[in-house]
Amino acid sequence: MAVLGVPHQRRSIVRRILLERESRGKKWRVMIIGPQFVEELSHALNLRRVSDGIAMLDKAEGAWTKMAPGQPDGTKLLLLIAQWVDVGYRDHHLLDSLLASFPIENRRRLPLEDYLRVRMVEGFRALSAEDVDAAIEILDVVLRAEPGTADDHIFTVAHFWKGRAHRKKGEYELASQEIVRAREQAQKSHEDAVFTSVIQIHESWLLFQKGLRKEALRLLTHAEATLKNTDHYLARGNIESSRGRIVRRYGEYAKALDHFQRAIDLYSAGNPNHRNLARALVNSAYVKRLLALQLRKRIDARVPRPTQTQSNQQLSNLAGYDLNALRSRYRHLSEQAMSELRRAREIYALQDHSVGLGAVAVNSGYLHLDGGEIDLAAREALEAYRIGQNKNDHILMARARILQASTENAKIEEQLGEEVDIALHANHAKQFSEEALTLAKNTQNRRLLAAAYIACAMTAANDFFQEWELARDSVGEATALIDAGESDHLLDDIATLKTRIMRASGINDTLRGWSEGIIEGKTFQQVTEEFAEIVIPRVWLREGRKISRVAECLSISPKKVRRILRRVGVLNNTD
Repeated sequence: MAVLGVPHQRRSIVRRILLERESRGKKWRVMIIGPQFVEELSHALNLRRVSDGIAMLDKAEGAWTKMAPGQPDGTKLLLLIAQWVDVGYRDHHLLDSLLASFPIENRRRLPLEDYLRVRMVEGFRALSAEDVDAAIEILDVVLRAEPGTADDHIFTVAHFWKGRAHRKKGEYELASQEIVRAREQAQKSHEDAVFTSVIQIHESWLLFQKGLRKEALRLLTHAEATLKNTDHYLARGNIESSRGRIVRRYGEYAKALDHFQRAIDLYSAGNPNHRNLARALVNSAYVKRLLALQLRKRIDARVPRPTQTQSNQQLSNLAGYDLNALRSRYRHLSEQAMSELRRAREIYALQDHSVGLGAVAVNSGYLHLDGGEIDLAAREALEAYRIGQNKNDHILMARARILQASTENAKIEEQLGEEVDIALHANHAKQFSEEALTLAKNTQNRRLLAAAYIACAMTAANDFFQEWELARDSVGEATALIDAGESDHLLDDIATLKTRIMRASGINDTLRGWSEGIIEGKTFQQVTEEFAEIVIPRVWLREGRKISRVAECLSISPKKVRRILRRVGVLNNTD
């Protein structure tokens, strides 16, 4: 039997007393929660000895669940438990009964530092429950306290949690200010070296949002070096997850999957039902969908058009590879993605994490849309929007509206219904894409804004509206939001749109306008790039699809040829 909070040299005496009491048939249970227990629990947190801390909390559960406002070190323990929940101990619902022990009418009698600790826990509870506005408001109250009124570590944690709340809202500048402040304060304390590394994981993602990829990866490497000897599975999993999202944006899908799988393994080893595991599964499913789309695009591009005298096997031979095997691979990737989303949905439902369920709905909707199940996709999109609206989550609402616009445009493309139905679908697509754009502008998520502009362009370029100038303007806005070097599905969508606009509006009209000095506000560099997108693909076709010949013919680098061909959608990222 363990007796926590008792100095080591006295434990044998206490243990002997307990045994004597039990031997007399009395059912005694002694569990001491005192300054030493709080100190040891805090020390385990500082070093991120997660298994040790969890064992301590489990053994002392009978004592700390009966916490009272007047208990010595009670608020210290309360805040510590909240931090352990953040590290991975159970979930935020655990805090409800503990906070109930500190009713509002009793808090006015608390010393200021104790009061601030209670408010900190309320702020973290709100953050964990997806009420980010309340979390920001509560934590801001804590941070407005005069310096010196509480331990500096309290303010460091408050900045850290407040920064994460701003990040969830897509307010990246405010998030960066809070996270950097937290990291700077943590660095002042030698005991907070591990916590500094945890903060840097979040800082790295904010740097990446600013286009600072190398700096972001460097921070992750530094954090990993500090945390590798800990059993802090959440932080180590977050490092792999962040790496996966970074390389994914540059089109390195296979490498991204490796990172997400490592994150999944780390999360699963710590807690097989943690919400971060669900998030990694959603990210993995997202990449598998993108790989499946690449594969389908290659299949569609290389399959010869059938004639009445050609069998499927002859077509396969003509293509030079086994189409059935490629189609099987496509189906397998899609099925894997859907399976991972189902597992993520189970975890999020268990954790009552509605925004996570919304993310699953959006990703499931796109998989349904890829498979031609438009009505299922529309239902998933509507559910995601409803969740986002309930949580006032502009990012989720915008993503849902983008998916809804895609489903309506798909109905137009499939010519589903009578002419009046087509008009209705077109107007719905316009409404959804415009709402998505408005919502995205309320955040600082450049990628989300680019996706919203793409949705507007696809709607303007559909068979009903055919508003080519509006489509071209929206594509230009989206392109300007993509950082140099990025190479993922957004660029593929932009390339597809540019090709469609060019074909519909006419290359001759474009060239004629240029010859007359009509450049529509474009810079010379933009005109040059558009001209390259017209010329290089045609030279590539004339030169037998040989990049080296195009480079030699036009006296440009093969790298630029590949870049242009990928941008206009005639060359895959894997080619």
